[in-house]
Amino acid sequence: MSGSLWMPPGSGPDTLPAIPRQRTPSWAAPDPVDELAERLDDFVAAAVHPDEIAALLESDGLSDDQIRERYGVKNSFALAEELYERVERRHPEPEGPVHDPWQVGLLGCLLRGVVFALPGFGYVLGAPFLAGPRGDLGLPAGTVPLLAGALAGWTWNQGLAHRAYSWLGLGDRPAARHSLLIGTLLGVLLGTLVASAVAGTAHPTAVVFAAGQSVYLGAATVLLVMGRERALLAALSPMAVGAVFTFVHPVPDAARLILLLGSLTVVALLGLREVAPRKGRGELRDQPRWTRSRPTTTGPRLTASLPYALFGLGTGVLVVYASLGDALTGDQQSAIAAPAAVALTLSMGPAEWLLYRFRSGSLAGLRSSSTPKAFWRTTARTVVQCLTGYLASLLVLSVLTSALWPHAQSLGGIRLAGLLLLGVVLWTGLLLQSFGAVAGAATVCCAAALAQTLALVTHTGDPHRVGLIVYGTAAATLAALVCALLGRATAHR
Repeated sequence: MSGSLWMPPGSGPDTLPAIPRQRTPSWAAPDPVDELAERLDDFVAAAVHPDEIAALLESDGLSDDQIRERYGVKNSFALAEELYERVERRHPEPEGPVHDPWQVGLLGCLLRGVVFALPGFGYVLGAPFLAGPRGDLGLPAGTVPLLAGALAGWTWNQGLAHRAYSWLGLGDRPAARHSLLIGTLLGVLLGTLVASAVAGTAHPTAVVFAAGQSVYLGAATVLLVMGRERALLAALSPMAVGAVFTFVHPVPDAARLILLLGSLTVVALLGLREVAPRKGRGELRDQPRWTRSRPTTTGPRLTASLPYALFGLGTGVLVVYASLGDALTGDQQSAIAAPAAVALTLSMGPAEWLLYRFRSGSLAGLRSSSTPKAFWRTTARTVVQCLTGYLASLLVLSVLTSALWPHAQSLGGIRLAGLLLLGVVLWTGLLLQSFGAVAGAATVCCAAALAQTLALVTHTGDPHRVGLIVYGTAAATLAALVCALLGRATAHR
């Protein structure tokens, strides 16, 4: 019938005609979000979660103000969700081998672990110079100022290292060297003053030893930040060999002093050489080409390094208490270099390598997972494997150091369990630090250190049992924080 309306097949009186999608007129300006989606099409299509796109936008330097002005949305997360909705999911396989920036050699990480542990032999060589009656808290002579100076150094140098690494990340190597030079001098002064303040009835040689300890910690931080681990290892080797020799044959005090001062002098000179200002074009050659014409105008905030310093303080106190249980009942050589502390220090080499392995595994999980839940499961499985590997290495090192260390107490059930729980605290804390969640890790570790300090001062319970409770609580809290971050793509940047 010529007067009826034509209706498509399958439509009827109860079916409304489809409303055509609005189209942008040809004369109208293109949608900037569409243009951005087209430009980032491959990346957005392969994204597992909008947070992954937000991380890319932030890394490109887009601020929230720029995003509101250009694209008319609230912030980077809102823009990421808009792009995620507009682009169809695709997960293409790369044409060639995928670049993995987290692939590192095991040998280099083990070398750093050895470098961390070698200074402990300095206390073995210096034991005769610290001889005397037991001092405060019933500890061997000179222990309190040495511990106080060491904790001050660990705290200060953790924050200093973060600030120097921040400058290096900005491509400003001269500024990194300058911060290390000034920071190291201040750190040496701080460590010496703290040791002097708590010296009490200790012999003056303990304060002198603590001052040398502060010099070493500062110079070693410089060398480690600037990637000079091999030079540091070479400087410490004669002192370490001399300390091992004392276990089998008496060594004259003069020889001990020469070995200690010789290694300290070499490490200090090497560190000074790294941070000494370059003359002429030497400063310019140290900078990447892209930064030479536009020097850095704004550097990292000082407060940004504070959580890293507090994390160093908290973990340092916990490691010290792991050896204090032996020092309270052992000889004076156990005061600083107890087998538990040595094992924990050596384990930092495998810990670092396994952290890199986890980051590599999470990168592979981002490529292979198609949903946030699948990504969380993949990263959770990887973190369990890496943590298990670290605890296995810590267990082996603990057994070996206890067997080889003279007059060391055998590892019991409570002592071993506490040591492994402390290992969980250290590794998960380092993992959170790599996630950028160092504030949470620092808070938990400092709270655990405070709780254990109060228990020691008030003589509440057996130190090993108290440590077991404190380490277990801290480990569970840090593990919960890790689980909360595993599924967030932005945490794996």
